Amino acid sequence: MSSSINSNQSLAVIGLGYVGLPLAVEFGKKYQVIGYDTNLERLNELKKGYDETNQTTSVEIQNAKGLTFSANLIDIQNCTIYIVTVPTPVDENKLPDLSPLLHASEMLGSILKKGDIVIYESTVYPGCTEEDCVPILEKTSCLKYNQDFFCGYSPERINPGDKVNTLTKIKKVTSGSNPDIAEKVDQLYNSIITAGTHKASSIKVAEASKSIENAQRDINISFVNELALIFDKMGIDTQEVLDAAATKWNFLPFKPGLVGGHCIGVDPYYLAYKAKKLGHNPQVILSGRAVNDEMSSFVANKLNRLMIQNGFENKKATILLLGVTFKENCPDIRNSKVFDIYHQLVEMGYQVHAFDPFANAHEVVAKHKIKLTTTIDKYDGILLTVAHDFFKSLDYMKIKSSEKSVLFDTKSILDKKIVTARL
Repeated sequence: MSSSINSNQSLAVIGLGYVGLPLAVEFGKKYQVIGYDTNLERLNELKKGYDETNQTTSVEIQNAKGLTFSANLIDIQNCTIYIVTVPTPVDENKLPDLSPLLHASEMLGSILKKGDIVIYESTVYPGCTEEDCVPILEKTSCLKYNQDFFCGYSPERINPGDKVNTLTKIKKVTSGSNPDIAEKVDQLYNSIITAGTHKASSIKVAEASKSIENAQRDINISFVNELALIFDKMGIDTQEVLDAAATKWNFLPFKPGLVGGHCIGVDPYYLAYKAKKLGHNPQVILSGRAVNDEMSSFVANKLNRLMIQNGFENKKATILLLGVTFKENCPDIRNSKVFDIYHQLVEMGYQVHAFDPFANAHEVVAKHKIKLTTTIDKYDGILLTVAHDFFKSLDYMKIKSSEKSVLFDTKSILDKKIVTARL
């Protein structure tokens, strides 16, 4: 098989979320691309140029002249390259939930042809592509791996809400099931990624590189979160300590906070799962996860202490949560730890309201049974949980119900002079 690519390549991107849509748009500028998704409402919005994730604009979608959208499997059966970008979450036991990935593999197996390439971008543990997905492709297609069809793996590096480090500006790791396919996959991504590519020696190496990216960040954040727990007991401002330590040239500038989302709060569990399967107990990875998962309870309990210290009785006090998404300037609420805080404060007896200019109010109600407030009144307690730019310009003196009102800034983005406490 030739490793060259051409503008006549016909691609299908399976799954049009935060990862799949930007990818389909960029490829759609150079190739014939079909963006496939089973969410009809999402497809109808995209056809009108609207992206609820805010990852792309209507102009960018329009400029992708080769891009069309479909929920019909027949429409993608003649494609030669399939790129899978479906979610890979964890279940209630923090175990990998591969059902979307395996379902996509089974679906593609039903239309796979000789010479086709299936490239996975979904975050998985090392070995998943060839040990879990390929057997399904073989079984449903009745074709032979690396003889009739081929695979690649190129881990996604989308940073939701980031308008600077966008898809084409982030170096892309690529890999293939044999040297020729690896080169073809690398050339394909190189044709749209201006930052360049890094061709890994194998699919498993590429999978492993992704799994440690987020595990590394998770562990580093867990360290400063543990520092925040310790310094809180000492009565020391954690941010002041970090600012002082950061004067050393090689100090890493990680900050404490809530760790949610679909990446950092999930991916380490995939690596830990595989490690356990191989007989190794991943102590550092899991201890980091335990510390980070503890932070929502810590924040809720600290706010409660501050409220009591300022003379507010639980059943009468009102609290405003500023932000429910998992990160700043982004509508993604997946695995957001803010909802844990909300429910803990409600259980304590507080009247809790939540406001977020980015979150989809209907999605919040559907998934968490919480109705977002659309107006900001006066509150006894204000908890800033997400560093949306919008929150930096609020007049907090007008939001406080009195001089005793508590303003707890978990992101350390406000002037220290106006806050009661920082994380």
